[in-house]
Parts: sequence; structure tokens; C-alpha cells
Amino acid sequence: MLTIRRLRAASGLVLLTYIGLHLANHALGLVSVGTADTARRVMHALWHSPPGTVLLYGSLVVHMALAFVAVWTRRSLRLPPVEVLRLVLGFGLPLLLYMHVAATRLLDTLFAIDAPYARVVNALAHWNTAPLQLALIAIAWTHGCIGVAIMLRANPNVRRYSHAAVAAAVLLPVLGALGFLAMARELAVTGAKAAAMPSPAQFAQVTAVASMMMLGHAVATVALFAAHAWRARFESGVAGALRLSTGGQVLQVPRGWSVLEASDRHGVPHLSLCGGRARCSTCRVRVAGPAANIPPPNADEARTLRRIHAAPDVRLACQLRPLGDLAFEPQLTAPGADGPRVTHEREVAVLFVDLRRWSTLAEGQWPHDLVYVLDRYFALVGAAVRACGGEPNQFIGDSVMAIFGLETDLPTACAQAFRAATRIHADIAAWRAEFEAHFPHGLAIGIGLHAGPAVVTEVGYRETTSVTAVGEVVNTASRLQEQTKASGAWLVASADAIALGEVAVDGADRTTVAVRGRSAPLDVVCFTR
Repeated sequence: MLTIRRLRAASGLVLLTYIGLHLANHALGLVSVGTADTARRVMHALWHSPPGTVLLYGSLVVHMALAFVAVWTRRSLRLPPVEVLRLVLGFGLPLLLYMHVAATRLLDTLFAIDAPYARVVNALAHWNTAPLQLALIAIAWTHGCIGVAIMLRANPNVRRYSHAAVAAAVLLPVLGALGFLAMARELAVTGAKAAAMPSPAQFAQVTAVASMMMLGHAVATVALFAAHAWRARFESGVAGALRLSTGGQVLQVPRGWSVLEASDRHGVPHLSLCGGRARCSTCRVRVAGPAANIPPPNADEARTLRRIHAAPDVRLACQLRPLGDLAFEPQLTAPGADGPRVTHEREVAVLFVDLRRWSTLAEGQWPHDLVYVLDRYFALVGAAVRACGGEPNQFIGDSVMAIFGLETDLPTACAQAFRAATRIHADIAAWRAEFEAHFPHGLAIGIGLHAGPAVVTEVGYRETTSVTAVGEVVNTASRLQEQTKASGAWLVASADAIALGEVAVDGADRTTVAVRGRSAPLDVVCFTR
């Protein structure tokens, strides 16, 4: 189903693709003007064809229209800095874009005057016009990249390659700008001119059209934000149309506000990571009230609620706009509120280490002997984890959980975690003779290793809290530790973690196992020696 969210994303991606190809075309100017012009003709045939024209300019109109709708439907414009930057760039971009479009596409459409690089670069390569052209490139590309980053930041597969994506996002406009400057220098040396140039009358005509479009956009933008400010002022005077209760506090807001906007207005800490786009589900609330006061979820909200298997009384605060009084309770606590604080999302590697046959040992030994064993065991594991760059995080019974990647990228974290597992295995083997001389039990461990996205968060109650990782990666690492018993291995690691860490697996067994709690089998590597 094509929802507004998907339509805005699709139109934006079309425009970003066009800008990216345009920058790549500019970058070919580092080779020569002729090379860049050859590529330009291919792009011309693509985007100037009837389907290309409809796709490009249809996407432009849709994206701009939905931007106006998005601003108007927001009751509050208190946004994170990156969202403010994207908003300013998006509404300011057309003021620079219209004149460029008029001097290229409009001249071609009205008078069949092509726009080869010899004409465009010679016209723009001056101290008063070149900065505007470079600013246009930077603004358009930055606006699009911010939108993609916000749209995909919750996707673990995308975050895994974020470093390469950032490098490409920075490199492409730099190369485009350098290509533009290289073409300007080449044309200055060769003195090449375009075959056809617009007459002063023709240029004045398209300039007048561009000026009208710029004025219309500026008036519409000013009118939008003025109307938004007037509505906010008016609604502040009639506040109290709805009463939303949460945590013993009553929030009085006008009808039409979302629950998240009500929380923002009244300073109620409320987590929301996706900017109110129904993507992340972190703003979800449990609601109570008459059914007539709770409208059904839209398509975007319904999709996200299905993804998290939400209960019938759970809704997304960013999408729920009550029709009457109700009560709500946030399901995730925002930073600064009482209770656990969600710190940040990261991709981490997690080790689970378990001391085998601990129950049998505990049954036959004095408690002080058990304290000695645990102290020695925890010291060996903790020292190995710290030495390899990880953080020994939880010591529960005879198990230790360690996190890697709190300050490194995921491949490094996986390599560190494997080195720590290898060192723990060796240190336990070195301790085995001494241990077995004192206790009538064999000494063995099992280790599970997995990697993936997690929330690094502070959990606990009141003053008893600790920072840990929460997510599927933790559960799976624990289950892989249990799998060592069935496989006779000292380490069972997910194949993805081994591949990311570039670990040599000579002599190890590869297999696929069913992991409790996962819907699909997992490829693993079992280390038995």
C-alpha cells in the first residue's frame, strides 16, 4: 500500500538519485570536458524522455507538496537540530534551484537550446556565480543525505556499512565540485564555446519565469509558517479541549494534537527516535479511555505495531490524535526521566561465558571454596575481556556477559571478542591442573559469540542500576553458549560474527542450528579445539 510516508520517501529517493548522477557527471570533468559532456548526453536522454520527465518533475512536485503538508500537520516545530537543518535546507533549496533549471531545462524545452558544459560552466565560473552553484550542490545533497540517514538509521543492515556510506556521501559532492572547477580551467585555456547560445530576449524570458517561481515559493513558504504560528497562538488560547492523563499529570491540549505533541508541549519526557514518522516504535504508549476517543491506526502505524506485535491497547504516540479525553502511559522511558535511561543504539559483539558443572561443584563444596573459585574464574575472564578491548558487563551465578564495540566499529568488535574468547579458553586450560588438584571436578567452559544491533542502556531499579546491552544479539549469544553442550565445542559463534572479524576457521565445524527464540535457523561455527 502506497502511504504518505512511502510516497515521500520514494519521491525523495528519485530526486537524490538525480542529484547523485548529476554530481557524478560533474566529477567526470576531472577527466575532461568532452568526457563529462558524453555522460551528460546519456543523462539528457534518460531524464528528458517523457517517462524520465514525469518521474523527475512529478517527484519534485510531490516531495515539495508533502513537505508543506508535513509542516502544517505538526503542531510543534520544536525539532532536533538535524531535523531543523533538513527543514531549512529543504525550503531554501528551491530559491537557488529555479534559476538553474530555467537556464538549462527551460531553455531546452522552449527554444531547443541545449546546455552543454561549455555553456553552463562558462556562464557560472565567476566569483559571483560559482559559489552559488557550489552551494546549490551542497544544500541539495546534504538535504537528501540527512533524509536517507533519518529514514534508515534504525536498520541494522544499513548501520553496518555506515562508515562507507558517510565516506561516499562526502566524497561525491567534493569530486563534483572539483570536476566543475577543472572544467572551468580547461575551458579558460582552450577558449571553447557552446555551439548555440540563447539570445538576450530568450534568456530574459526564462529568467522572468524563474523569478515568478521563486517568488511564488517564497510567498507560499512564508504563508505556511505564518499560518502555523497563528494556529499555534490561537490554539494556546483555547487549550483544554482535550485532557490527556499520564503519570498523575493532566495535559490540556487542543483537539487534533498527537499524544507525542502533547508530551512535548507540557515537558513530559517522551522517547522518540525517528522524528514522529511511525518507524522506530519507541514512542509507543498504552492507552485507556472510551473507544470513541481513540481513532484507528493509519497504515504506517498499523505496520509498525504489527512488527512489534503490540497489544491492542498499545499505540504510537506520534500518530495517535485522540478525539476525546484518555489516559496514556509511555512504554519506553525517555532520557532524563525516572528509571532506566536509553543511551544509544550500537552494533556490538557479545560474549557469554559459562562455567560448566557449577551446580555439581556447589553441592559438594563449602561456600568459601565456591567464593574462591568464582573470584578466580571472574578474574580470568574479566582480565581477558579488558585486555582485548571489551567490557565485562554482567556476572550472574557462574556466567559472564561481555560487550565489545562500545567505542569501535563492528568488525573490530568481532575480532576483539574472538581474541578474548581464545584467551579465556587458554587461561582456563592453564588453570585446569591446579583446579583439579583441589577439587574433584573437571574444569570446562562454554562460550557463545554473536554480533548485531543493540540498545546500550542503563537498567535496574532506583539506585541499583548498571549499563548493559539489550536486544536480540544478547539473547542469541546466550543461546549459542548453551549450544556448546550439544556440539561438544568450547566456542559456538555465529557465522556473521566470524566473517566480520575476519577470523580464521581452519579445523572448525560449520553448521546450521535452530536457536530458541529465533524464527529462522542460524549459521554457526563450532570450535572444538
